[in-house]
Amino acid sequence: MQVEPEEKSPVAEARRLAKAGRTDEAATVVGRLLAEEFGLAARDFKINADIYSLNSLNGTFEADGAPLFFKFHQEENEGAMAGEYYRARLLADAGLPVDLPIHACATPGRQILVYRRRTDPRFADVLRELDFAGNAGRNAKALAAERSLNERTMEVYRRTLHPITSEQSAAEPVHRLFHERLVTPGRPDRLGGRFASFYEGKEFALPGLTIAWTELKGLPFTVNGIGYSRTLGQLFDEAFARLEPRRLADNGGVTAHGDAHNANVWFTKPELVLFDPAFAGSHVPALLAEVKTTFHNCFAHPVWLYEPRKAVEHFAARAAVVGGRLSIETDWRPSDVRLGLLQLKFEQIWRPLLVELAARGILPPDWRRVVKLALFLCPTLVMNLRANVEGGSHIATSSAIGFATAVAMGAEPDRPDTLSSLLDAVTPG
Repeated sequence: MQVEPEEKSPVAEARRLAKAGRTDEAATVVGRLLAEEFGLAARDFKINADIYSLNSLNGTFEADGAPLFFKFHQEENEGAMAGEYYRARLLADAGLPVDLPIHACATPGRQILVYRRRTDPRFADVLRELDFAGNAGRNAKALAAERSLNERTMEVYRRTLHPITSEQSAAEPVHRLFHERLVTPGRPDRLGGRFASFYEGKEFALPGLTIAWTELKGLPFTVNGIGYSRTLGQLFDEAFARLEPRRLADNGGVTAHGDAHNANVWFTKPELVLFDPAFAGSHVPALLAEVKTTFHNCFAHPVWLYEPRKAVEHFAARAAVVGGRLSIETDWRPSDVRLGLLQLKFEQIWRPLLVELAARGILPPDWRRVVKLALFLCPTLVMNLRANVEGGSHIATSSAIGFATAVAMGAEPDRPDTLSSLLDAVTPG
């Protein structure tokens, strides 16, 4: 298969143009790609201004008289990465509710999916309304839909769970969301990738504090009076070592979407339907399968990750170095509907999954570290958490909330917090 050089990649170019606000030019690039790959004469393009598309692009168009929808996900250095894109059929065959594309190109640099256009809202948009204007009745409907999807997902995980080899694990595209974002191509032996470009050697503007990475990386955090055991530097180092794809064969594999955050989920009333399986696979390490959904559907809200400039309208944060620790005080917390989603996720998926792994003898003794480290990488690598970065969107308040949340994901607290309490409750006896 011939791979486009990254500098000539249509998807990279379209995403760059859209991010710069040049949406008409981005539409032209996408239209040319659709014509070359599928013979579609696309017209009436609209590139969506999508707060959830941190590493992707989507929009609508018409072709052959039909209203259509496109989406693609674009990572750095895709031509050097292994694995296949967009394996929607294997998810459908496994029994997951998934919207099958009518056209798909899997060539790195040209990967794109085309769907029949839906009028259903994405579940992310439904929940966004509930974050600040929810009520018990509306929340209950959303949670009922989530409960049904969790039931089907866990049934698939239970049925497809199997031992995997290190080679099978390493070949899964899901690692592009985790370890491969820590690696610079050609230098697999050292921590690099997005970590290096986002954070290493940089300066950080937090509310009330400006601090260099050389100091920040060695400071333990205290968040709202809770002390955490590991520093940012330690967490990145530990994640780089433990989440190496071949090492994750020790917890078996499942058939999974791998990136089913709620911007990739249609709310069809009452059913939830998955789409954009860019990282789907049949040997996805079991402990990674639900990490993205757990973090991005629950801990990334309200507003701080996807709409960081609005964070200051709703929440406050303050940072200071006190007694050799970085202290962050904030009134941010997940909304009631997010806490409800989180509770269901741990009751319906994490608990039975861990019990199943233990019963089959493939639950590694450090499973909790694996889960927490993967959760830590979700906010820190999906986008740059530093404030006031050219091309970025974070401000000091959202940056402080982001780093506080990330450390709470990866490090153990000195007294119970939300995540540790949930993990304690689902730990197999």
